Amino acid sequence: MCRKFILTLLHLHQVFALEDADYWHNTARVEIEEALAQKWNKKIAKNVIVFVGDGMSIDTITASRIYHRGETSYLAWEKLPHMGLIKTYNTNKQVPDSASTATALFSGVKTNSQVVGLDGNVGVGDCEGSLDESYHVKSIIDWAQEAGKATGFVTTTRVTHATPAPLYAHCSNRKWECEREIPKSSSACKDIARQLIEDSPGKDIKVIMGGGRQMLKSNVTGTKSDPIDTWACYSSDGRDLLSDWQNDKAERNLRYKLVQNTNELRNVDAAEVDYLMGIFANGHISMDWNRDTGPTGQPSLEEMTKMAIKVLEKETKGFLLVVEGGLIDFAHHRGHAAQALRETVRLSDAINTTLELVNLDDTLVIVTSDHSHSLMFNGYSDRGSSILGISQKSKMDQIPYTILSYGTGGPNNMAYELKGGNASRIDPSKFNTSDFTYSQQATIITNEAYHGGGDVPIYAIGPFAHLIHSTHEQNYVAHVIAYAAKIGPYSNESSTPRLNDIVIVTIIAVFTSVLAL
Repeated sequence: MCRKFILTLLHLHQVFALEDADYWHNTARVEIEEALAQKWNKKIAKNVIVFVGDGMSIDTITASRIYHRGETSYLAWEKLPHMGLIKTYNTNKQVPDSASTATALFSGVKTNSQVVGLDGNVGVGDCEGSLDESYHVKSIIDWAQEAGKATGFVTTTRVTHATPAPLYAHCSNRKWECEREIPKSSSACKDIARQLIEDSPGKDIKVIMGGGRQMLKSNVTGTKSDPIDTWACYSSDGRDLLSDWQNDKAERNLRYKLVQNTNELRNVDAAEVDYLMGIFANGHISMDWNRDTGPTGQPSLEEMTKMAIKVLEKETKGFLLVVEGGLIDFAHHRGHAAQALRETVRLSDAINTTLELVNLDDTLVIVTSDHSHSLMFNGYSDRGSSILGISQKSKMDQIPYTILSYGTGGPNNMAYELKGGNASRIDPSKFNTSDFTYSQQATIITNEAYHGGGDVPIYAIGPFAHLIHSTHEQNYVAHVIAYAAKIGPYSNESSTPRLNDIVIVTIIAVFTSVLAL
């Protein structure tokens, strides 16, 4: 207690102190004290919570931190004691998509781009290959359910979208969310929505929350606040998978609840519900800046996460929960930096609440991203500048440029216009660059801003969080989860490595080093 009090006083001193040499020495001393105080937690993880910021690159995190509370602040996960980097390449692509990266994160197996829950033997659109169960990979949801744990996932995207789908589905094309997208030649394959409701482990997931009504129910209608998602599948085969979900739970005498707006979610008595389905939008949940926050609107990621934990924590053997801030990526694809930063802050809010709710002595919390993006943080703006503002004028054309820009972008991110037959860069200072609908300029114009291939950060706290410690392959994360919770491939492992395991790992490391020479 005394040490914590001293550290608190030092922090308060820093807040009000001049940033002279003493200030920076004291700041570093506090960080050293905090680092020295860290102890490895080698207890078995009763609970595991994984947060994924879709498309949350390092520059996205830095910019969101400044956007939220300035350069000296931290987002919820940035002071977690263990961190590393993840390599995100696919088996066939240097720059990945979300389905393949989520498969790696959640199953421990890297795979091909746009493929869901299958190994590298199956390429995109290979229906026949996807039916071969020897190519199916189990996810952390499978492993947790086999160990008797409650499972759940929460997302701001469609519940059938590329990131959540590998938790429960095996599909050779991430676009096959409903029957309309599957070609007749592949009619033997079941769409992702049906796999969620009809198959294991999907039908045994206790908490499912997000959007995607138009995949689960046929011929739904849109409204001004909840339009039909024209970018995604739209079912018309007469299905009502929401009713099928309810009927399945009723037939098994399970306590369940289906909710479709914020008020209904708030009225859930978590003590009386074991299976909770929340479908709050036809497509993705609305971007936070434009979300209907009223009682008949859509809940925040924080509110969904909080309820999910309340429902799942009743399980005596613990739980596994995956939470996706999926609209960070959605905003980046359209070149809307302001929206991406706000979505990142909302993910931070959900994580802050989680860290207050759970016991970190027996709960492993991991925060990471599935892939990078082409957002760039440019020089040389003054400290304290609005991160969404103007940096300075280019020394070449004397036209200002914004602090944030994109490497690639869609037509709205166009940087040049024709004037008198010559290409001239558009002056961003003539626009409100902080507006949520403003599109930052991009270097290369395609149909949208593309993913980046850079490594993404990973942060962890709780049991065996120290296994996150360097640059890792993306599939390593699922193995850390399984080892910490003693589920799946590590269900029979003790917390102490066996001698033969150490020898095998050493041989592999030496062999890899030789190959690299």
